[in-house]
Amino acid sequence: MSKLSVFSKKIFSLLSVIRGHNILVLIAAQYLAAVFIFSDKKSVNLVLFDWHLFFLVIATICVVSAGYIINNFYDRKADYINRPLKSGIDNYIKEETKLSLYFFLNFTGVAFGLLVSWRAALFFSFYIFSIWFYSHKLRKYPFISLITATILTLLPFFVIFVHYKNFSKVIFVHALFLFLVIMVRELLKDLENIKGAMVNNYKTIPIVYGEKKTKQLILVLLFLTLIPIATLYNYPAIQYMKYYFYFAVVIFIFIGVYLKKAHTKNQYRLLHNVLKILLLIGVFSLLFIDKSLILDRVVTF
Repeated sequence: MSKLSVFSKKIFSLLSVIRGHNILVLIAAQYLAAVFIFSDKKSVNLVLFDWHLFFLVIATICVVSAGYIINNFYDRKADYINRPLKSGIDNYIKEETKLSLYFFLNFTGVAFGLLVSWRAALFFSFYIFSIWFYSHKLRKYPFISLITATILTLLPFFVIFVHYKNFSKVIFVHALFLFLVIMVRELLKDLENIKGAMVNNYKTIPIVYGEKKTKQLILVLLFLTLIPIATLYNYPAIQYMKYYFYFAVVIFIFIGVYLKKAHTKNQYRLLHNVLKILLLIGVFSLLFIDKSLILDRVVTF
């Protein structure tokens, strides 16, 4: 095997470990949210060339990537069962190398945060500790694990929110919508990965309370998403993004109906992937918030 081939496999393995596709989506989501939600009075060029925002995004990338590495480390036994193909790809990189990269990325993330302010550095230090504590301890407590995983997913947007100090109600309502949807996604992922969780002795909700009650909880959460959706319809600023929420309601109905008969790993995986795609579409649907304002920004760019 040539050195180039070995190097390529290691790069591919690294991207698999840090979930490179998720990192790219996170970058897009942070910048789109910064342009069209958080910095509602700034032109596009001022946002894109905001060095503090750039440093915060880099810090987020480093810390989140490190989080995926530590999760990969703790979940390696479960991944052999839940994701055997991915697990095989991930193993091209030695565990020692992964842990070294974990510490390097965390250090780099805090350093970039410090370039913005000591508060940003403190935030990323807290985020690093929270991810480790979740992976090491909180996974053993069903509801605490669920809520923590959801919050950790949303936290990268919190730092952008604080950076621009935009405290509008529509942002809080949108955050509530995302919180509920991400919680549903986590539950679907737990249903998909029951066997691996049992191997790792994780006390997930499906294991502790059973599949039936987990499905009932998902249905309740899907119903609750209608509250922020209905509230957002009253905000003129969402403009054409309202069609995304129409689509989301259709998807939620599909998930609710399909969930009743779902009982295999592949069926739960299908629902999990459908929800991931919905969230991805939601990221790019931010482009449709307040179209008149977007047009003005394109002109001033």
